Amino acid sequence: MTHQVDINDAKVSDDKSKSLRTCIASGVQRPKADMVRFVIGPDDRPVPDLEEKLPGRGLWLSAERHVIHTACAKNLFAKRARCRVQIDADMPAALEGLMVRRCIRWIELARRAGQAVGGFDEVRRGLDQGRAQGGGVVLSARDGATGSRGKIARIAQDLVILDALGAVEIGAAFGRERVVHALVSAGGLAESTLRDMMRLSGLREQEMAA
Repeated sequence: MTHQVDINDAKVSDDKSKSLRTCIASGVQRPKADMVRFVIGPDDRPVPDLEEKLPGRGLWLSAERHVIHTACAKNLFAKRARCRVQIDADMPAALEGLMVRRCIRWIELARRAGQAVGGFDEVRRGLDQGRAQGGGVVLSARDGATGSRGKIARIAQDLVILDALGAVEIGAAFGRERVVHALVSAGGLAESTLRDMMRLSGLREQEMAA
């Protein structure tokens, strides 16, 4: 009996397989959105390729702090690239810093496009108006007061609350000293914010809220 394969189903399966990469530390295949690509630069050092556009063989690591530290401590880059690779001691911290700036930039771009608001009242109004439906994201500073974070969580209901950034970092995107809560409306900038905030969350150590 001939088994009929739906062309569309086959295409979806093929697209999924293409989006998976193998972590050089764990050997586990994961979606590219959950990982960080590295290439070996001209100075024999690993270069984080957050845009995934740099030439050269890609070396992929899961966006998790302990995975990055393991790869650096054991110099798994050299083993996989089969060449001499120098590891800077501050590379994990530098990668985290790059991701922080990247996340702030996405929020800043959304603000300039009129797609992001900051502040408890503004976020509450935005949620009441359904601006986060269909892909919007809610941000809550990781060092914000527990009570305030709880109020936003109740208003957001089933929406994911992203808390990888601190109040000063979110504030930088709005030109303010501190912003504890923010909302990025549904769209491409919200998708980019979500992806990089999730990666940053894995790269950062957990901190207790105030």
